[in-house]
Amino acid sequence: MEVGVGVEAMIFDFGNVLIGWDPENLYRKLIPDAAERKHFLTEICHGQWNAVQDAGRSWEEAIAERIALHPDRADHIRAYRDRFAEMLTGPVAEGHAILDKIHAAGIPCYGLTNWSSETYHASREAMPFLDRMTYTAVSGDLKMAKPEPEIFRHLLGVIGKPAEVCAFIDDNEANIATAKRLGIRAVLFKNDGSATAELRALGLPV
Repeated sequence: MEVGVGVEAMIFDFGNVLIGWDPENLYRKLIPDAAERKHFLTEICHGQWNAVQDAGRSWEEAIAERIALHPDRADHIRAYRDRFAEMLTGPVAEGHAILDKIHAAGIPCYGLTNWSSETYHASREAMPFLDRMTYTAVSGDLKMAKPEPEIFRHLLGVIGKPAEVCAFIDDNEANIATAKRLGIRAVLFKNDGSATAELRALGLPV
């Protein structure tokens, strides 16, 4: 960071930064066989399919599309939405420690999350940290998603500060790359203490 340029706003990704999310947490219960479970989560209800809901597609449409292709897996497909809460694995300690200290220092905090509108709003009770966010940009509500720059520009417009005085943590390298291209001070979150150290090097009180 340039000398004399401090961070005036902090942006947090949510999934696996502030709250754990792992489809395996649910599907271990539903599909005990590891090979069968891997096939289901990589070939049927895979990450790219889920990402379309994050970008605004309705779950009704998404589930109907998968069941039409895999009618024998209808119950498991429906569970992805109906039992979504069981994919959430609780607070991420390092992410929460960062949030606690930055919020306590009076630096405004913002959320930037790729999350289906339906499951995000259904999950709010599991995310008490939302009360600390001045504003959260939710991809499913906005129908724009990371790593495309539009959602970052939307959030920067809400923050009303130059990108250079905003810091951002996310566990996805593509999202970090976009943020950096826009001038945001972006740090990859690995849940190993390295993000805390990098944010401290930017002058943040973590």
